[in-house]
Amino acid sequence: MADATAGAALDTLGLIRLMTWLSPAFPVGGFAYSSGLEKAVEDGLLEGNPGSSEPPLQSARHLVRTEALSRWLSSLLTHGPLWNDAVLLAQAWRVWREPGPLAEVSDLALALAGSRERHLETTALGAAFRDAAGPWAEMVSGLASGPVAYPVIVGAVGASQMIGCEALIAAYLHAALSQQVSAGIRLGLTGQNGGLAILAGLEQAAAQTARRAAGSTLDDLGSATIAVDIVSARHEQQAVRLFRS
Repeated sequence: MADATAGAALDTLGLIRLMTWLSPAFPVGGFAYSSGLEKAVEDGLLEGNPGSSEPPLQSARHLVRTEALSRWLSSLLTHGPLWNDAVLLAQAWRVWREPGPLAEVSDLALALAGSRERHLETTALGAAFRDAAGPWAEMVSGLASGPVAYPVIVGAVGASQMIGCEALIAAYLHAALSQQVSAGIRLGLTGQNGGLAILAGLEQAAAQTARRAAGSTLDDLGSATIAVDIVSARHEQQAVRLFRS
């Protein structure tokens, strides 16, 4: 079994591959999903301090929403679904040569999806990534067909191309955060400059999470973002929507 902390340094070829696989241009359709963020916005969960009876001035509302989105994403990253994704990716990275254990990791990831739409999101992105990554995925035999969780197929393909686990997780987390920021911009929570400020502010947390996850085991799975799970489930009943989750 490979050491999940091995290969932390990233060579030029590995960097190019990560940029290709996790670019918004890679045809997985991530732009269609918000992971419940859309419902959180409709429910007013990102309007600043929910305990305050005084609404923020209109001129300050954009800043308040930007800060609220940053806190929301930080929670996803450090003790929410993105943390679990990172742990599952690391495990897939370790067992990518073993079809049985690799399929078991994917099954576990699918079982951990907290709602029907979260299940749809991870399987749709996973299948699209598997198809699009065909030129690099020839050695990954355990997930050649059937439903597959997105972080698991990314972990397996990355390992097959000798990309270090920590670097792979860091790139995955950055792409996921970038997609959430893009969704936040489309939902009117922030603007482009605010979105870039959020990403800059989360860099250290993303790097630390990648480092922790690279040395994790499945015993480290677990999240404490109940509000995220609730809005993800409630999004299924949202009448007007931009996103599929």
